[in-house]
Amino acid sequence: MANSTTMTGFLLIGFSDVWELQVMHAAFFALMYLLTLTGNFLIVVVTTLDKSLHTPMYFFLRNLSILDACYISVTVPNSCLNSILGSNTISKAGCVTQVFLVVFCAYVELLFLTFMAHDRYVAICQPLHYTVIMNSRVCVQMTLASILSGIVYAALHTGNTFRLSFCHSNVIHQFFCDIPSLLKLSCSDTLSNEITLFASALVFCGGCFIFIIRSYIHIFSTVLKFPKGVDRVKAFSTCIPHILVMSVFLSSIFYVYLRPPDISPTIQDVVFTVFYSIIPPLLNPIIYSLRNEQLKSASRKIMQKVFKSRNL
Repeated sequence: MANSTTMTGFLLIGFSDVWELQVMHAAFFALMYLLTLTGNFLIVVVTTLDKSLHTPMYFFLRNLSILDACYISVTVPNSCLNSILGSNTISKAGCVTQVFLVVFCAYVELLFLTFMAHDRYVAICQPLHYTVIMNSRVCVQMTLASILSGIVYAALHTGNTFRLSFCHSNVIHQFFCDIPSLLKLSCSDTLSNEITLFASALVFCGGCFIFIIRSYIHIFSTVLKFPKGVDRVKAFSTCIPHILVMSVFLSSIFYVYLRPPDISPTIQDVVFTVFYSIIPPLLNPIIYSLRNEQLKSASRKIMQKVFKSRNL
């Protein structure tokens, strides 16, 4: 029986063993990947070039777009390549890297979404103090704190996972390496891992969720006091999509990470994994660009400048 010291790699299980379905899976994932990269790249370019968008809200949106491009790049390209080549192997080093980066990106993603909810709360409920509370220095400090704490958080969970022995099998029932699937393969006592995973997910994700819900309760109570008109519609159109993305993101994480590891893997596990690893990076640029008049106006200005410079 091979353990973690001798096991050199793992096998990832895709959505199907049929070649035609594997190609369809690769094409579908590749399309979502290209759409995600394009949308997030456009947001980064527009919010960087247009000086009117150099505000805390768009600072966090730019950081979120960069993170989303990295987040989806950790899992999807490798999955597409495996489907096309028919090779599902991944080295142990590659698996360790995937686990670390997925946990890191998910952690920082949740913090960025929380900061954006706080930004909307301050902008709507405390507009006179907005420039003081959400100044550029505070925004940079929040971003750096997210990244550094994310590195520590991901390193702890990754190290705690790969200290285990893996002797039951080397087949991971996912399209990338994740902690719940690896715990199912371990022949070591995983109780401490399960408790740590459950406690950290409950405290961190639950804490962020409560903070976000609390922020939106204050936002909605303030918005309802506005006279009926454009301002109320604008506030709701900005906040409601944010809540939907957060709900999908957190509910799928809770489903995948808080299930007992002795439950047999199903296709539902793979589907819910897609909802926290692929859907949020895909939806974020759609929500924050197509429904944002400032971003659309800035995009049109930049495109006009580009066309004028080419004509000249």
